[in-house]
Amino acid sequence: MFEQLTDLFGIGQSRQLMAGEYLFHRNDQIRWMFLVTQGEIRLLRYQENGAPVILQRAHENEIPAEASLFSDRYHCDAVVAEPCRILAVARSDFRRQLESSPALYNAWTERLARQVQQARLRSEILSLKTVSQRLDAWLTWNRGLPPKGHWLRLAYEIGVSPEALYREIGKRRKYG
Repeated sequence: MFEQLTDLFGIGQSRQLMAGEYLFHRNDQIRWMFLVTQGEIRLLRYQENGAPVILQRAHENEIPAEASLFSDRYHCDAVVAEPCRILAVARSDFRRQLESSPALYNAWTERLARQVQQARLRSEILSLKTVSQRLDAWLTWNRGLPPKGHWLRLAYEIGVSPEALYREIGKRRKYG
């Protein structure tokens, strides 16, 4: 199914972005849809004290700010977190392709529905008090721990410090 959605970007332009660059700013008019093919883009909103809140971490094969398809202006900033390659297609072309293909439209709808489910799960995980509870909840919905090189991403996903996650994993390995 995802392959169908990547076809939407087949007519797009490829761009390379460096860490710290902005893909777009809050209140910019929406003209493009993006697919991350390498790296990470973060969607950020800023609190009154200036601290950022990460709304999305878009990695390989993810579409940052999917809901922008149905808006006129971006509601957040998109900042490149690590060197990134993207495909960009005009929003109007993206919509036209969706509207002309029921299969693509259904694939898009299914993807959005899964992302709502994931957002709800993440919200529930973040409401838990301890690192142990958060890790247990995450493991309930995933097939074991990711490879060691991906633990940092897991720590951010469940809202704990990398050190706290590493300690919890170490405890579990020690006590079986």
